Amino acid sequence: MAEKEKMHHLHIELTPQQYQLLCRQVRACGLTKRAFLVRLIEGKLVKARPTQEIKALRTEIHHIGNNINQIARSVNAGIARPEDAKRGLYLLDQVYELMYQVAKK
Repeated sequence: MAEKEKMHHLHIELTPQQYQLLCRQVRACGLTKRAFLVRLIEGKLVKARPTQEIKALRTEIHHIGNNINQIARSVNAGIARPEDAKRGLYLLDQVYELMYQVAKK
């Protein structure tokens, strides 16, 4: 921000319920109150941080994806066995099941 640009201060009053709601939303996003409100004013998307469950799901999907890629490479190289292709389909089914379980919550 340029030194000559003047900052404007704003004072607002909130009910205890509004303040608690603001604090919960800020905590969920991992932002300061100021950063949260500035993003809202600027029309930017404000999302909650991913839960530990979602982070673990991403990691699991990443590992399964690596296994599927290895199977695909062996299939493309012509060295895969039929059970390798079945294993790839099974792993892909696991990914869908994990995503379904999280979406259900």
